[in-house]
Amino acid sequence: MDRFEAMRVFVRIVDLKSFTKAADELQLPRATVTHTIQQLERRLGARLLHRTTRHVSATLDGEAYYQRCQRLLSDLEEAESAFSQSSARPRGKLRVDLQGTLAMHFVLPHIGNFFEKYPDIELEIGLGDRMVDLVRESIDCVLRAGEPRESSMVGRRVAQLDQVTCASASYLERFGEPATLDEFRSHRAVNYASATTGKILPFEFVVGGELRTMQLRGSATVSHADAYVVCCEAGLGFVQLPRYHVERQLADGSVREVLADFRPARMPVSVLYPHHRQLSPRVRVFVDWVADRFAR
Repeated sequence: MDRFEAMRVFVRIVDLKSFTKAADELQLPRATVTHTIQQLERRLGARLLHRTTRHVSATLDGEAYYQRCQRLLSDLEEAESAFSQSSARPRGKLRVDLQGTLAMHFVLPHIGNFFEKYPDIELEIGLGDRMVDLVRESIDCVLRAGEPRESSMVGRRVAQLDQVTCASASYLERFGEPATLDEFRSHRAVNYASATTGKILPFEFVVGGELRTMQLRGSATVSHADAYVVCCEAGLGFVQLPRYHVERQLADGSVREVLADFRPARMPVSVLYPHHRQLSPRVRVFVDWVADRFAR
């Protein structure tokens, strides 16, 4: 095994904290992975990994070598993508993690178009809202709504989603439609808890260019967008969410928007990826394709 391949093996062991998982991912025999690390440590004259029956972690020397390996492998991928004649037709596996409702509405219904353009790319798609460790989990990029929190990631904004405050027609007929924010305070809500922090998200309104927030009492709290919409339709109270979630219900009148003059700011949608993936041809074409889908 050449030095770059040995580096790739070492990096995946550190990322996954496991010889076995690294061997499975790289489709190598476990014995080959073990032998590769033994040879690497002998050549460097340093112990790179702490090994126990349950845990693998980098030593101080191993952590320093890991950082250098990442830079070298990134430079190698950049060089190959810049000079390879096949760079116009990217190939290989691409691991992406997509926010679930965005994926179901905007991405997956059109995924066949991506494979028509890039038949040599194999997509491994995860769906969810959880915070993922892109490096440790070997994920190439993520699609997320809201302001990005991963400051170490490269981000490309692909959309700005209109948001609405609304309730079911049955709720409004029973309790009345608020005309002002003061009237709104007396109503009930379906509260939404962040899947990452567990905190209930406040309602937001833009009044005269300034942001105002408020919390409402509620009988139900959910942490999934589909449940949020269903509880709204059931008449449990107000919700505030990107318009695409309730486009059909707004059109047929079963849900109605209120306080349209004080709509919250538009919700950004971004694709995030690690710095070392910035020039990967697979990542580049996928990000460009996702941006085009939202533009359409």
